[in-house]
Amino acid sequence: MKPTLILLTSAFVSSAALAQELPTAPYLPLDMALTAAQKTIESCAADGYNVSVAIVARSGETKVLLRADNAGPHSIGSSIGKGFTSASMGRDTAGLAGFIGDNPQNDGLRDMDPRLVIQAGGLPIKFGGALVGGIGVGGAPSGDLDAACARAGLDAIGAE
Repeated sequence: MKPTLILLTSAFVSSAALAQELPTAPYLPLDMALTAAQKTIESCAADGYNVSVAIVARSGETKVLLRADNAGPHSIGSSIGKGFTSASMGRDTAGLAGFIGDNPQNDGLRDMDPRLVIQAGGLPIKFGGALVGGIGVGGAPSGDLDAACARAGLDAIGAE
């Protein structure tokens, strides 16, 4: 007989997320993905940026894509790529860019998959340490501003 391992976890979440039921399996429910995307768009709009935001499932498939009025045509592909990169690599895209830049032996990561976009503006979506997807934002004047908007969206759903 094989031993059984049981893991108990708990997550501390923001008060905004307490009203929502957190996922119990490693996936992101559609309502939470949509809320994160909408809050991201609102955060960027409040600062005067017209962006696109993509929420990408852990599987790599785009779950939600929103484009603000007047967002640039490039912002759609950029947001999807950044979200895909964070979902598949499990890390923020700015950190990944630094990891590659500081370690030339890792430059091959750029060519690993044509869907990867290794620029700031993508963040992994995690609950209780479990990776459930990625969020990508494109269209603000810099990747750091894209990432700040993405963080606002994740905060709205209590993601790490």
